[in-house]
Amino acid sequence: MRGFDTAEFTARLQRAQKMMAQADLSALLLTTEPEIRYFTGYLTRFWESPTRPWFLVVPVSGKPIAVIPSIGAALMGQTWIDDIRTWSSPDLLDDGVSLLAETLIEVTPTDATIGLPDGHETHVRMPMADLLRLQSLLGSRRVAGDAELMRGLRMIKSTAEIAKIETACAIAARAFQHVPEIAGSGIAVDEVFRKFQMLCLEEGADWVPYLAGGAEQGGYTDVISPARDTAMEDGDVLMLDTGLVWDGYFCDYDRNWSIGPASTSVRSAYATLIEASDAAFEIAKPGATASDLHHAMNSVLSRQNADTGAGRLGHGLGMSLTEWPSLIPDDHTVLQPGMVLTLEPGIAVGDKILVHEENIVITEDAPRFITPRLGPELPVI
Repeated sequence: MRGFDTAEFTARLQRAQKMMAQADLSALLLTTEPEIRYFTGYLTRFWESPTRPWFLVVPVSGKPIAVIPSIGAALMGQTWIDDIRTWSSPDLLDDGVSLLAETLIEVTPTDATIGLPDGHETHVRMPMADLLRLQSLLGSRRVAGDAELMRGLRMIKSTAEIAKIETACAIAARAFQHVPEIAGSGIAVDEVFRKFQMLCLEEGADWVPYLAGGAEQGGYTDVISPARDTAMEDGDVLMLDTGLVWDGYFCDYDRNWSIGPASTSVRSAYATLIEASDAAFEIAKPGATASDLHHAMNSVLSRQNADTGAGRLGHGLGMSLTEWPSLIPDDHTVLQPGMVLTLEPGIAVGDKILVHEENIVITEDAPRFITPRLGPELPVI
């Protein structure tokens, strides 16, 4: 099912307002796409334009209030939000700031603390000058951090959210099955990238905002470069890493193939990656930490001096391609049921690397793969 029942949003709001009361926050001020969509269901690609700011005010009691450019009123009106306040944007003198200040003053007391997400992996999507002006218009009300409230809310997915991520994963899985039909010796890497995105769309993706990878002899140099127009040769390893979107939710996983027979070192490295991700999967249960999963994978990878310099071995997943937590040594976030994570070990093979990525969900008991679980044999095209 596309979208969510109103009950999904009321449950989110109730959780948020309970946490706000505990943190002594009178309101949340939200400015970014996933934060606003989390409480409203407002899904549009119009966020690609940086011209207009968008605001959502979540009071400690009562429904959220949208303070948005008038161009978005019709679509916001299709959501469960009924208090929609607009202005004609862009306004070079007052781009919604006065209207936003009036709204915040209306729903908060004079000594209010207004929470604005301010931690790692957050940003404020409005001009700094407007943020400073907003603070001056609020008088004794104070704009402060949100006590990591939005992070805590978004980390734990509902059953309905997980179903959307699973759908995205299944779409990618069907597209990956067709890669041997579009890739091989003599075919340019950029051609494979274009055709793979077409496969994703044909299989049901709404769009493919992220596709990375590479193909070089014995591995690849990095996993974030644009596709090259170089033809593949026997001995290359092709990797495609896709973050396609279905109904506003991402998958994020990759697959590797050898073009022609792979060397012994490449086959061994690939098998080690599978072993590493499986090691993390086996302990990915409530009470374990993000750091624990990192160490489980690294203990396998380190047998081959395998540091790729990537910085982490996985992350959260949901409305954004990468979310909290990070699977790094210093992230001690405790795993809870409803978290969706990627397991992303990387390994060095000479002067090249290989990376493998899976998506899993944390449950009350054993974790569950939501991507097709692979064996240790590197597929050959």
